[in-house]
Amino acid sequence: MRAFNPPDCSTVRTELRSLLRSAGWRAEAIDDAELAFQEIFVNAWLHGRCPAPAVLVSLRPTLLRVAVCDNCPDLPEPRRPSDPYALSGRGLQLVRALTHRFGSDPTRTGKVTWFELDRAA
Repeated sequence: MRAFNPPDCSTVRTELRSLLRSAGWRAEAIDDAELAFQEIFVNAWLHGRCPAPAVLVSLRPTLLRVAVCDNCPDLPEPRRPSDPYALSGRGLQLVRALTHRFGSDPTRTGKVTWFELDRAA
């Protein structure tokens, strides 16, 4: 049996926002990071069959990297929904549009999906 209640990622979103604010990142970049994180986190839960995805955040002076781990070895591919009114199917396109780099790497037990944002000067 599978639970259909996603795990709460609000704590990570709050911490991510706080971290980027304290580092002086622009509000628009913070919003992009939060939305991209939300998309890959929900995908890890929903498609990666991971009840509580692990999240890794790395912040350097000019680079943010966020990674989410799940239990599914299938690497994600952005797709276009055939129905322009579909309620899902655009998440990875959104991540690709919001971030500077995006990808997935296989692991021993599944995969890690990540994105990077460069800090604007």
